[in-house]
Amino acid sequence: MSDEIKTEKIPLLIVAGPTATGKSDSAVELALRMNGEVISADSMQVYRGMDIGSAKVTREEMRGVPHHLIDCVDPSENWNVVRFQKEACRAVRDITSRGRLPILCGGTGFYIQALLYDIDFTQMEENTPLRERLSAMAAEKGPEAVHALLAQRDPASAAAIHPNNIKRVIRALEFMEEGGGSIAAHNLQQRERESAYRSVFFVLTMERGKLYERIDRRVDLMMERGLVDEVRELREMGIKRDSTSMQGIGYKQIYGYLEGEYDLEEAVRLVKRDTRHFAKRQLTWFRREKDVIWTDLDRFEDRRQMWDHMQTTAENIIHY
Repeated sequence: MSDEIKTEKIPLLIVAGPTATGKSDSAVELALRMNGEVISADSMQVYRGMDIGSAKVTREEMRGVPHHLIDCVDPSENWNVVRFQKEACRAVRDITSRGRLPILCGGTGFYIQALLYDIDFTQMEENTPLRERLSAMAAEKGPEAVHALLAQRDPASAAAIHPNNIKRVIRALEFMEEGGGSIAAHNLQQRERESAYRSVFFVLTMERGKLYERIDRRVDLMMERGLVDEVRELREMGIKRDSTSMQGIGYKQIYGYLEGEYDLEEAVRLVKRDTRHFAKRQLTWFRREKDVIWTDLDRFEDRRQMWDHMQTTAENIIHY
């Protein structure tokens, strides 16, 4: 093929936003309208047996729309952005090969970014000896000690990563040790890349007070549906507290309750509080993204009107 002939980019529709804004419902509706299939960009829904705490879309809610990257791995396995990118790319190729529209849906901003901009992770191989030393330091002195080390060497990355997110803190130190420099600068550089797809990127939002009310109601519903029993079963299966799957909000706090660290009322309070904080961080992340179409649910009379708007906008942009 001549270098002058450019391959047309694959269309990609993205439905993102903070937790509890109705992303899954919107993605399914758009898939039905636009002959699409959904790819989950959620770091917890990928795990089998973790349905309640991850607010996993049910078979009934899928309404016959095929979903990818849900129930793919066991809770004992590690799932990360590199694995996600590889599997999501494969799903996009599969969906488009059948003449259908890939619809990426989720709230994990880094996952969306990894696929959308085809981020290069070749410099991000694990440094096992260093990881073991830093993990031992965190266990002995607490995560704050490792975060302080990152703050000395890479203040920008330390400012962007919460001290309790020990895996990301260690990853940032590994990246610097391997000669990659600041992982914050690397991520910023990757965000400046051109989209690898002919994409339309919706971010659902709503008035902050309404969002927090929805979050609290969702947590109450999770408790009614048996979140404690779900976490107890995972614990009895031998899933350790420090495993990647148990870092999800809801699982981490209920695990603490089962370990006797606080009562159930306190566990529920922590889940609600941490979910609200997470939603705030999600909004902050998406505000840094370029070419995002903010879709405020409060501007529409109902969701059907919003879906009409999203469909028309998407068709005009990606010409699908």
